[in-house]
Amino acid sequence: MSFRTRLATFFILIVVVPMAAVGFLVFSLIDQSQTGKTDARAAGAAAAAQNAYNAASRSASFDARTIARGIAGTPAKQLMRRVTTLARGSGLPRVDVTIGSGPTLTIGDPTAVAPGIAIVRATTSQPQWSIEVSELIAADYARSLQGQGIEVVVRSGATTLASTLPASARMSLPAQHGTVTVGRARYRVVTESLSGFHNARIAVSVLSDVNSTNGSLNEDRLLAAGFIIAFLILAFFFALLATRALEGQLARFLDAARRLGSGDFSSPIHTTGRDEFAALGEEFNSMSRQLEHRLEELEQERSRVLSGIRRIGEAFASGLDRAALLELSLRTAVDATGADRGRVSVRASTVQPLTETTRVGRLAGLEEPIFEAERRALEDDGIGEASAGEMHIATIALGEMVPGGPTHGLITVCREGRAFTGEDLELLRSLASRATLAMANVNLHIETQRQAVTDDLTGLASHGRFQEVLSSEMEQVRRYRYPVGLIMLDIDNFKSVNDAYGHLQGDLVLRYVADALRETTRDVDVAARYGGEELALVLPHTDLEGAYEMAERARAAIEERAIPRLEGDGVLRITASVGVAASSDGDKDDLIAAADNALYVAKHEGKNRTVRAAAETTNVPAGE
Repeated sequence: MSFRTRLATFFILIVVVPMAAVGFLVFSLIDQSQTGKTDARAAGAAAAAQNAYNAASRSASFDARTIARGIAGTPAKQLMRRVTTLARGSGLPRVDVTIGSGPTLTIGDPTAVAPGIAIVRATTSQPQWSIEVSELIAADYARSLQGQGIEVVVRSGATTLASTLPASARMSLPAQHGTVTVGRARYRVVTESLSGFHNARIAVSVLSDVNSTNGSLNEDRLLAAGFIIAFLILAFFFALLATRALEGQLARFLDAARRLGSGDFSSPIHTTGRDEFAALGEEFNSMSRQLEHRLEELEQERSRVLSGIRRIGEAFASGLDRAALLELSLRTAVDATGADRGRVSVRASTVQPLTETTRVGRLAGLEEPIFEAERRALEDDGIGEASAGEMHIATIALGEMVPGGPTHGLITVCREGRAFTGEDLELLRSLASRATLAMANVNLHIETQRQAVTDDLTGLASHGRFQEVLSSEMEQVRRYRYPVGLIMLDIDNFKSVNDAYGHLQGDLVLRYVADALRETTRDVDVAARYGGEELALVLPHTDLEGAYEMAERARAAIEERAIPRLEGDGVLRITASVGVAASSDGDKDDLIAAADNALYVAKHEGKNRTVRAAAETTNVPAGE
């Protein structure tokens, strides 16, 4: 066998076969990677679809409770008209009302999804009502999830409610995972089963276009093929020029190739001289370093993706937590700009000083340049910069969503060695805009919650909040048998005040009476505006005598109040009649009736007095 033949044989056995195996492995890994990307993309879109659906359902639950309160006490004959009015007034796509075991009244679009439900429990005078409300129709929901290479099909049973890919509307889709072909396109499908109206199942299928990743797949294949072919050509060329040192050189290259195939980049090929074998060794080492560097970059990219996923999860979990949102904004700003430290300073209003709420990294020794950057951000267009040696500082203002609005906070980031570019500053400005919007949503949510349980005029609890607190206390009474007291208070001759001095004067009287109640009650007591000029106090762990003493203090405090007249000089003096009751058996309605009856007796015995509930007053007609 000639040397050329042996060389060709050795070349095939030592170089071609291992590289073919490596090429097959690389191509397999590339194919698996692209398939994994498509599956991950579909799974991510499906998770986003489920989260968006659940968020819409939770929001609709609030609307359902609002509708429930709005139709409370409505006669059955007027129910359809009342529900229609409320649904249109609220802009809701669909409202379903079920009374007892009777038929369901449906108003709105039959393709509405993500319902929220409210149950009005049955009483002695009316059966149980079930109200289901939706804020979202299937077409809008599907369009909101559609993206490049992502299509959505929403179905209820065999009925297609919405589809962003018309050709798939009548196709059979996998119940969970699978692949379908629509026209010339192939899609990976992930289907989520969600709850619809009356517990019907809504199937949301997310279709991820496999062909959308073919471009990067072909590029990866070409790159891998290029590396393999280049290596084979170089190896064949230098194999032809090898002489007596060929065997030792080939052995070293083979050993290096095996280490590289196993992922070991720590032992480069040792080269001597300046011949072709030395050059080949250097090229091989260079390729090894490039592969090692590329793997490190991929690992860093993987870490960033995982960090981004965790940050998205934190955003969902802290959606209504101001402190968590601020911390998340700071960490995102630090990561996005390559900084290693920073802080957030906020204030409740423009007249208050900025106060640091959270920080990342060590800021000691940077107080002066940080203060300078923050001062410039407040004085200029919302962005300020400063530096101290190799440390560069950038500050972005958190302001209102209107031009020229006040600044409510600052995000400051610091990094060493590199000044912040215009792209970095634009990124910070975009982040600040989104953080400001998120905090505005938090403030709106907090204010909405406060208004739902607070009477705007007096600042006391609303009637609905009073009912919730008393129901909760009566549940504790039934469980632990401790007493709870109830005070019903009515301002004497309140109508005369309105008639003589106007309703603005009457509103001022109510606020003064509310202040008197706040000053004479305990922190655990709950004062509420029961209705009109009638107020109420819930007194946990208080028996009848304790409630009576509390009521007398409140009545005396009201009598001592000097209320200024809005028109003219002088003051008004008012009094109040008070009814007191207590319960240890947990019946809320009986407790309210007893206190109301005692109030009625106080009114008819001359007013400006406190009357305890007693057995002889339990059947007295309630109210005046």
